Amino acid sequence: MKVQNPFRVAFVATLGVGLGLVLISSIQTLSTILLYIGTALFLSFGLEPVVAFLVRRKLPRWAAVLVTILVVLAVFAGIVLLVVPIIVSQITQLVDSITQIAQNPNALEEFKNWMAHTFPQLKVEDVFDYVQNWLVTNLADISGSIGQGVLKAGIAFFSGLTGAFIVLILTIYFTASTPSLKGAVYQLVPASKRPRFIDLAEQITDSVGYYVMGQVTLGVINGILSSIFLSIIHAPFPAVLAVVAFFFSLIPLVGTLTGSAIIVLTCLIPGLGSPTTALIAAIYYLVYMQLEAYVISPRIMNRAVSVPGAVVVVAALAGGSLLGLLGALIAIPVAASILIIYRQVVIPRQNER
Repeated sequence: MKVQNPFRVAFVATLGVGLGLVLISSIQTLSTILLYIGTALFLSFGLEPVVAFLVRRKLPRWAAVLVTILVVLAVFAGIVLLVVPIIVSQITQLVDSITQIAQNPNALEEFKNWMAHTFPQLKVEDVFDYVQNWLVTNLADISGSIGQGVLKAGIAFFSGLTGAFIVLILTIYFTASTPSLKGAVYQLVPASKRPRFIDLAEQITDSVGYYVMGQVTLGVINGILSSIFLSIIHAPFPAVLAVVAFFFSLIPLVGTLTGSAIIVLTCLIPGLGSPTTALIAAIYYLVYMQLEAYVISPRIMNRAVSVPGAVVVVAALAGGSLLGLLGALIAIPVAASILIIYRQVVIPRQNER
């Protein structure tokens, strides 16, 4: 093919590459904002089934949105007011326990005796000598790392609070304006294809909403049952561990298992728990995970799109690699949405050929 104007072709190609680089750079710069927007949309879809339920009960949409937002805020405020004082009290007890252990002149010998009794094959003195030598050699680096870690933790904490406030405001806005946002997107589709597009979009948003509500419900059930059971067996810091169980249950696939492992290991802390308490907790969570997988979860998630196990694993790993914890949370509803399109658009088109 003969090029009539090489300079024009080269200029247009260079301009296209430059615009592509600018676009990629803009996306990277706005990644945090886009993450906030995606999280708010995800949460607003989760609240939409509640709003729709209230609208079906003859409540105006603005009132349904207002009631939903107020109830959500009241629930979270109640959880904070109920749990935070208990968590602060129990963390204070933990700090006091650690302080007493540190001030005990025989604490090190008692810990060595405990390790020797628990792990009879372990050369305890050699382990302590190695740890002591390592600490002496790396003390300066450790001190600097701790200072930097505290500074980064403080910055991350305040950034997290700011991000949470922004997500909350965006969630309220998206929840209140969901119909108008959907209508604006639907108007971009040609009229001949609009009904089919609206049907698929409603299925996808409903699936995401039911998934979010179901996952939160599973977390609440795990948190409440954990609080009751851990209090009965006198586990250390039951309120803190119940909050751990709740938040880890929000993570699909491995969340309940990870949270359970943390709780069981916490029950093994010398002076706070005991091997018997940890064993009882481990048995309880093994039973609970079976009940959750085969009884509780199918009943709660029956209105969400079912996703094959292999797809769940791949989606969770890919989402976690791309967006961290948030990616793991939204990966499964995204996979469910892709499955809806695959089953109702791609396969029918292939069958028509």
